[in-house]
Amino acid sequence: MDLLAKPFRLSRLLCAVVLASPLMFAATSAAQDVAQLPFLAQHYDVAATIDPSNQTISAVAKVDFRATEVSSVVRVELHPNLNVTEVKNAAGKALNFDRDNLNRLLLNVNLPSAVTANSTVSLTFTYSGPLANEDNSPVPGVRLASIYKDGVYLLLPARWFPLTAYPTNRYTATFRLTVPETFAMAGTGKSLSPSMLPAKSAAEGARLLYTFECQNAAPNGSFVAGPLQLSAKQAEGVTVNVFAPRSAAAKPEDFANSIARSVNVFSDLFGALPAEPEFTVVQIPDGGLREFSGPGLIVLSQRAWDPKINDRVIARLVASQWWGNQVLPATRGNVWISDGLARYSEALYAEQNAGNEAGLRAVDDFAVGALMNEEASPISQAGRLVPFTSDYRSVVMNKGAMMFHMLRAQMGEMPFKSLLHNFYARYAGKNATNAEFEQMAIQQTQAAVKPGQEAPNLAGFFAQWLNSTGVPDFKVEYVVYRTPKGFRVVGKISQPLDTFSMPVQIRIETEGNPEIKTVDVTGTESTFTVETFGRPKPGGIKIDPNNVVLKGNASLRARAAIARGEELAETGQYYPAIQQYQKALSIQPGRPLANFRMGEAFFYQKNYQAAANAFRESLQSVPEPSEKWTEVWGHLYLGMIFDLLGQRERAVNEYSKAKQTNDNTGNAQQTADRYIKKPYGEGGAQAASTAKPNGEATQPPPAADDGRPHLNKRPQP
Repeated sequence: MDLLAKPFRLSRLLCAVVLASPLMFAATSAAQDVAQLPFLAQHYDVAATIDPSNQTISAVAKVDFRATEVSSVVRVELHPNLNVTEVKNAAGKALNFDRDNLNRLLLNVNLPSAVTANSTVSLTFTYSGPLANEDNSPVPGVRLASIYKDGVYLLLPARWFPLTAYPTNRYTATFRLTVPETFAMAGTGKSLSPSMLPAKSAAEGARLLYTFECQNAAPNGSFVAGPLQLSAKQAEGVTVNVFAPRSAAAKPEDFANSIARSVNVFSDLFGALPAEPEFTVVQIPDGGLREFSGPGLIVLSQRAWDPKINDRVIARLVASQWWGNQVLPATRGNVWISDGLARYSEALYAEQNAGNEAGLRAVDDFAVGALMNEEASPISQAGRLVPFTSDYRSVVMNKGAMMFHMLRAQMGEMPFKSLLHNFYARYAGKNATNAEFEQMAIQQTQAAVKPGQEAPNLAGFFAQWLNSTGVPDFKVEYVVYRTPKGFRVVGKISQPLDTFSMPVQIRIETEGNPEIKTVDVTGTESTFTVETFGRPKPGGIKIDPNNVVLKGNASLRARAAIARGEELAETGQYYPAIQQYQKALSIQPGRPLANFRMGEAFFYQKNYQAAANAFRESLQSVPEPSEKWTEVWGHLYLGMIFDLLGQRERAVNEYSKAKQTNDNTGNAQQTADRYIKKPYGEGGAQAASTAKPNGEATQPPPAADDGRPHLNKRPQP
């Protein structure tokens, strides 16, 4: 059911938004679509000086705008922390400007007179201010830009220079950025050799001027600088420049190989990129986004800095070069085309690289992520959601990815892949809408239908999944009758969505081979009659056996609640996280992962008795294969608790049990060895979730990759 049909929930949501922060309103309404703005930026010339000691930036940005209609007001988005001191036109005349009273992200500049459509206006903005943390971030609570003692990162969504129509606009640019001489800088565009600038004073030291030429119109303007070391590698014709601190463990060739695999897979599926692929990979500190991509740029946090573990994440970021760089959404309501398809590309990559099972595991993660906050908004109304938030990831990225997966099943393998290839060919370098994608999908499907066959109802499919919230939760009742040729199954499939209509497969387990049948499910109840040769087994009917429909069931909804809890725990919100784990246990009693995560949350609250109880409960049940690691880590945490309580013999007993599992997930065996030799907690020992023997970050893995950024390491006890 649509959110608008829930007035009580909507009123509570609006109250929460009003009370939370004026910037919450700013974040949800500031970015405007290409068609809504009277002026669009076409070219930038930005000169910025970055001062790490004061955590500030001072900049002058000359911007060439194109008028889309007759207007005398130029509206841009600029980080609220940045104070504009002057705006001049091309003749050098100072213009009046002001921050929007309701939305501090917006800056309005008044021209002397209205200009006609398609004419060009050049304005120069002078501004400065602090960009230290997430204070006043365009996305509340999310650090998108940070200037600190040892480095800086300026990501495009921070609006650190005046933007129009983010994230739907593209432009050319030249960026000139001045940083301390000890910093190396990476970012979007072609980097020219840096030039040394003399020190203004003995205390300041010399500085370097980096120039980046962005000659291709794209969402340019993301940069990272610090004491980074460059390693350039080539793999399968792809050049990869890796910028990382000297202490970074991952090998540059691993990044090159991972990116090259993705480029080759996606070039075959979608078509080649317009230029020879060259990528820059750069590390930023933990505490902000876990990952980010720009034109030719992949940004990973320190925590995510392992291409072997994050191969699928890298694939998604590489796919963003096609969906989110070459093909941009026409409006914020069309971001499903970019972010949803980039997310689904993870599954396409995993399938090509590691087989069908790997692709289905990715789809399983999408389903869990979608169920986390699916009711927040229909996909087509994503403009009301704030990028990089849990709701956005759930609706746009994960439910969007699931919609592509369902469309693939509706269309068939070859028509679907032809659709992706042809859609990219038509819209590369352009902006696309949901309606244009839908129209092409319908045309491709109808063209592929053989004579005498009926094309699937894709118009109804898109209307159902793009414009509505809610997912089916299938239940089946049936009776088996013997017939002269075998058996007849007469049954009924029920689910809660009155408007639902899709063909759904059922698998019937028989005393012989299983049989697959297709049932048209329409409305809340649909009857079916199917014939089988073998006798159906009791309880042997499974609906949607290949998981091609986004649906709710006890296992998926429990995992979604656990994922919500994990997301809260990432930011130290342990009490609400525990509530989510308890909700998961109410849906699926005895779920080991829910008890394990609850034990973790209690552990970091230093409620050791409650933590021990939860870990014991976790160990009482048999986990699913993908969650088997909870056993070894349950014993490790119990051992750590007993060490903290001074019960050394009991602690060693638990570490020994961990050893007996032979499970080395998250370096569990080395952790057990370390604490057998030396009690946990002595000599400033760190929590197992934040340290391993070589000092690198590690922890028990999350149950599923739902696409969320892991904002922070869990704190030490």
